[in-house]
Amino acid sequence: MSVSSAVILAAGEGKRLRPLTKYRPKPMLPAATKPILEHVFDQLIDAGISELVVVVGYRHERVQSHFGSTYRNVPVTYVFQEKQLGTGHALLLAESEVDGTSVVINGDQLVDSRIISDAVGEHDSAATATMALLQRSNVEPYGGVLIDEDGIVTKITENPRDGHDYHLNAGVYVLEPAAFDAVRAVESQIGEHSLLDGLSKLVDEGEIVHGAVSEGLWVDATYPWDLLDVSSALFDTGVVNGNSKIVGHETTTVHDTAVISEPVLIDRDCVVGPGAVVGPYVCLGENTTIGSNAVLERSVVDNDTTIGANATVVDCVTGTGVEIGPGSTIPGGPGDVRVGDTVYEDEALGALLADRVVDRGGVDYVPGALVGPETDIQTGTTVRGTLAGGTEVRS
Repeated sequence: MSVSSAVILAAGEGKRLRPLTKYRPKPMLPAATKPILEHVFDQLIDAGISELVVVVGYRHERVQSHFGSTYRNVPVTYVFQEKQLGTGHALLLAESEVDGTSVVINGDQLVDSRIISDAVGEHDSAATATMALLQRSNVEPYGGVLIDEDGIVTKITENPRDGHDYHLNAGVYVLEPAAFDAVRAVESQIGEHSLLDGLSKLVDEGEIVHGAVSEGLWVDATYPWDLLDVSSALFDTGVVNGNSKIVGHETTTVHDTAVISEPVLIDRDCVVGPGAVVGPYVCLGENTTIGSNAVLERSVVDNDTTIGANATVVDCVTGTGVEIGPGSTIPGGPGDVRVGDTVYEDEALGALLADRVVDRGGVDYVPGALVGPETDIQTGTTVRGTLAGGTEVRS
């Protein structure tokens, strides 16, 4: 079956990724050196999709200003979800923009084009919906799906814990118009309307919902440290081509004495100073400067960031416009990270520095530190735990 249009659900904030989502939604956070949502668009287009309908909401202007009305010569239509009332609500807002069979996909997960193509290929006129599924050893943190020997979905469960042999729900769906009707017909739960509740209704009523079991890259960035895993997966699976890549050689300068330890991705207009050691598993966004003799390993450094001379930065995620001063040390994980009211122990995160954090130099970070946006950290400070944004921190 050929499907030309896709609905991309990209309205949410990504609260568990705070403080990085203070000024932009989760789909616009970096996967390597470009937004997660841009990877989603690329994979959809590579799978043959020629019309993109994007449901936006939280910080929607960041999405619209980045992509505009077309992407890779494919038209992009935006639908605004004023209040985030669930995936089903978001889907129904986009209903008038699609005609006939359509792909629906989460805009905050990395999904290989092969998974999308397999779901489309498995779908036929007898089915009301088709779900892309993956074989994973642990689906408990996500959504699980049971299928029978003919590949027909028999049960859809969020965070399954009953020991059955579930497949992972990859968040890619091929839907007929009747599936929209099923979503509309289910009652909202705790103020939200769920796409999965609509699909479960179809299953319960005996409608055919196919499960298309596939393989390929699938990564979900749920927590701050997951952004490191996302970029590592892009390197390891070859989505980021080559072991060491510099985008825009004519505008990026790497000093002759600097050491680039593969794999590394360096975007445009970057400067890597003398004696600096960058890599492995480092992504540098546009207009990033690495000072002399600085050391970076397994880090995602976003646009317009400066890392000072003799600084050590390991297992770090930065927002945009961050300044890490000379001689500062982010030693790497594991560390205990507080997300909301929960402490996650021994996670591989040295530190997260949100947008426009300024570190004046000689600062030591305790693994797992989260620093809110526009925080000013004075020289000689030790940073631990979670720092609220917009504050000045003294030793």
